[in-house]
Amino acid sequence: ASEGKDGASAAENTPPQVPQGKLGERISAFCSAGQFFFEYLVVVSLKKMPDGHYEPKITYQFPKRENLLKGQKEEEERLLQAIPLFCFPDGNNWAPVTEFTSETFSFVLTNVDGSRKIGYCRRLLPSGRGVQLPEVFCIISCLGCFGLFSKILDEVEKRRQISMAVIYPFMQGLRESPFPAPGKTVTIKSFIPESGTELIELTRPVDAHLEHVEFQALLQRLSPHLILHIFASTMLERRLIFLAEELSVLSQCIHAVAALLYPFTWAHTYIPVLPECLLDTVCCPTPFMVGIQMRHLERVLEQPMEEALIVDLCEGKIIRAVGDEEEILPRKLQNEMLISLNRHNNNNNVHTSEQVNALVSEAFVHFFVRLLGHYGSHIKWGRSGSGSFQERAFCKAIASKSCRRFVKKFVKTNMFSLFIEEAEKSRIPQEGNG
Repeated sequence: ASEGKDGASAAENTPPQVPQGKLGERISAFCSAGQFFFEYLVVVSLKKMPDGHYEPKITYQFPKRENLLKGQKEEEERLLQAIPLFCFPDGNNWAPVTEFTSETFSFVLTNVDGSRKIGYCRRLLPSGRGVQLPEVFCIISCLGCFGLFSKILDEVEKRRQISMAVIYPFMQGLRESPFPAPGKTVTIKSFIPESGTELIELTRPVDAHLEHVEFQALLQRLSPHLILHIFASTMLERRLIFLAEELSVLSQCIHAVAALLYPFTWAHTYIPVLPECLLDTVCCPTPFMVGIQMRHLERVLEQPMEEALIVDLCEGKIIRAVGDEEEILPRKLQNEMLISLNRHNNNNNVHTSEQVNALVSEAFVHFFVRLLGHYGSHIKWGRSGSGSFQERAFCKAIASKSCRRFVKKFVKTNMFSLFIEEAEKSRIPQEGNG
């Protein structure tokens, strides 16, 4: 159930979030209809093996699943085998410590049927004295909402400092609560010894397609110029490698890059945090977007890779490029986006995270509208209600030569094909209307 191995698919989500556009709305609606915030909460701990190295193992799981059909049980087993690997993607170089700064990150698992699950992780040191090993609390959900799940993990961490037993009733209450609609709030009652009953409010952002995104993390590490080079590479579905040491930086920035494509969806290998044992993924000839810890840079550069864009998020620079990134996007539209991003970047201190998300997203959506907004008028509808996209006429209708040249490449991508497939199905048949 994970990307890259064990019968897993290479295709990825969305946003990583959850897939965007009409498909994403259907998936979100399906998940919400189940009334569950999450599928599992697991604790992954490091266990010392006979040869002295540490291996991540699941030591706690809520809820336990029983009475599963054979196919469901096999899928669950694959999922549970993959989770420890992504909770500790750093490898086996661990030793007990007395201090450890907790960190929050996320990963995406892609099933053989293309469906995706997100793992929201909080890595922390258990309470107590003396040297200890960190452990990871991981919530598995098909819902993409990083901010909301980060708040849930705050509550889990607070209860962990008291007792594992206090976590169970909180998670049970959460599981029995309906997932709120965008902009709405759900209140969870939770009892904590010596503190009494607490009311915890969980609110979803109004704009559902931005609830798994933190554009500010990207703007703080990369210049608008480099962001547009990365965006151009993703639009042509190339191979992209992001480097940073912190797992939180990797997951935040890669989710943000994928979200720049809205209303399109990255439809290839997508691993925001790539485990050390899967580093050979960078040798794949097909498109991918992966995040790798900086400590593995030398090993990555030694791999027999095809052309790829390698981005250093620590230094805010590109380590390796194809060479034509500056020329991919139509110049006029590229300059307009640069002006917009520079304006938002300069005003970061006066905008909330939600405002930055909305402003940055608006700039990229405007780019797509300017370039591709006429696609609807080039879908020919049959009497049955099914549509057929007229690609040649669509491209020919673009007046600018540079825009037309770019669009002719973009219409051949997987993400455009998936978008058009959805559009061709989206019209409600009208009686007597062609």
